[in-house]
Amino acid sequence: MKTSDNIYQLDGRVPLLQAIPFGLQHVLAMFVSNITPIIILANVVGIEKGLTASLIQNCMIIASIGTLIQLYPVWKIGSRLPIVMGISFTFLSVSISIGVSQGMGTLMGAVIVGGIVEGLLGLCAKYWLKLIPHIVAATVVTSIGFSLLPIGANSFAGGQGAADFGSAQNWIVGSVTLLTCLLTQIFAKGFLRSLSVLVGLIVGYILALCMGMVDFSGITSNGFFALPKFLPFTPEFNLGAILSVIAIYLVSATETVGDSSALCSGALKRQIHKVEMGGAISCDGFVSSISGLFGCTPITSFSQNVGLASLSGVVNRFAIATSAGIMLLGGLFPPVGTLLTTIPQAVLGGCTIMMFGSILFAGFGMIAKSGFSQRNMIIVSLSLSTGLGFTSASQMFKIFPQIIQTIFAENCVAVVFILAVALNLVLPKDKEEKAAEAK
Repeated sequence: MKTSDNIYQLDGRVPLLQAIPFGLQHVLAMFVSNITPIIILANVVGIEKGLTASLIQNCMIIASIGTLIQLYPVWKIGSRLPIVMGISFTFLSVSISIGVSQGMGTLMGAVIVGGIVEGLLGLCAKYWLKLIPHIVAATVVTSIGFSLLPIGANSFAGGQGAADFGSAQNWIVGSVTLLTCLLTQIFAKGFLRSLSVLVGLIVGYILALCMGMVDFSGITSNGFFALPKFLPFTPEFNLGAILSVIAIYLVSATETVGDSSALCSGALKRQIHKVEMGGAISCDGFVSSISGLFGCTPITSFSQNVGLASLSGVVNRFAIATSAGIMLLGGLFPPVGTLLTTIPQAVLGGCTIMMFGSILFAGFGMIAKSGFSQRNMIIVSLSLSTGLGFTSASQMFKIFPQIIQTIFAENCVAVVFILAVALNLVLPKDKEEKAAEAK
């Protein structure tokens, strides 16, 4: 096997210069999503701009640490899979609620304790993962794909709430970016084909630059080098806040199960092993506790990077590790991260639409491998229709306690997961399915 072919193998030696473009591609796919939750939280809670800049820096460093531990596990913590980690949107609602009402110190205390709980659940995953057979994981993966589609569409149009949302220039830039990704994926060969998303992003960025959509002001406003700020908020511990955050951690764990399953199915062309799933969850939890020590909200696997790995076929751990190195540089050298924030939303939207679609396709493939028995069809169809349908009419949850609304009203993945698990437990199995489980 050629050294250049190792890029498509989980292990193997890959030249640094060959690996860096793939790492950069992963960073570009997740960078904005990684820093956006903390920016929104800081604005709502009222954190001053200097501290907000430090928290953005910490987000990059935490994402780097989490990614490296997933790639190169410490004991049983980490999956040894090409998973890229970042700050989770799943916790944004509960974080704002606690941050506004009880303060950032209470929020960080809940993040730290909740992360430890999820980490311990990951270490003993073999005792409860039987509740998540292949058909349940397939259903969750499919729901993740559906849930990401509006995010890609909003970015394509310029970003939700943008003054120029849906403008002609956003349509032009997004369309050119998407078309470039598509043409590169179809007609390019070898190395260049694997970089289709990066090629599309570069072309879209250049076009946006020519159209005056890129703003370079403020690149050096935070200096050229800065160390991460440890314990920007003194942790405080409130039982109600801790229980609320732990509930969201359980949702995050299901998303990690879905992402890691989608990665194995779409990129590695096999089913995930239980030890990998447990390692992914434990990394999710314990690194989230570290995140709380640096004033950031919890970390999780990023679905868009799973889609990128599935689309490109690049799964080499060293190649993915270069993305962690780039994120670390972005955290230690603020101009690096600030430069990446100049990429217009329309460019990112043009790139992500294809990636999110590939996650959806991976979910369909997993469902097909599980078989189209009547039982499986009931699990998939009822879970997806209820999860996607109910959360699109989120006001129907208004009679329930706030914690129920926080978890279920806008999180279709949580609803789909719980329904799929419940249906899998109560629906009778035929002889073939019982035999398959016994193997």
